[in-house]
Amino acid sequence: MSVLFVALGGAVGSLLRYLLSLVIPKVAGFPWPTFIANVCGCLLIGIFSGLFMKCGGFSPNLKLFLITGFCGGFTTFSTFANENIALLQSGKVGMFVVYALTSFVVGLAACAAGLWLMRS
Repeated sequence: MSVLFVALGGAVGSLLRYLLSLVIPKVAGFPWPTFIANVCGCLLIGIFSGLFMKCGGFSPNLKLFLITGFCGGFTTFSTFANENIALLQSGKVGMFVVYALTSFVVGLAACAAGLWLMRS
């Protein structure tokens, strides 16, 4: 049964990420759709994790659906890695550095902010 919750959450997250990529354009070659999905996913996983820590009694299946499934499907490390390689291959080293570092720093900050929001 837990596999079903992960699969459903992953399907919802993946579909939402795809729809996001349709409405958010890449500007000057910067991969905004992936950046926004990953940062939002980091914030959400922080919020969900903080919520589950703060308020016990939630179904383990809800945690699997939201954290493993939805956030796992919504965020995408593989696309992030592929876009970074593409930036390097096209000679956009500066954009690669900005994208990689900003994604890492802002992603960590978003996750921490989500945890902080749920703890306060």
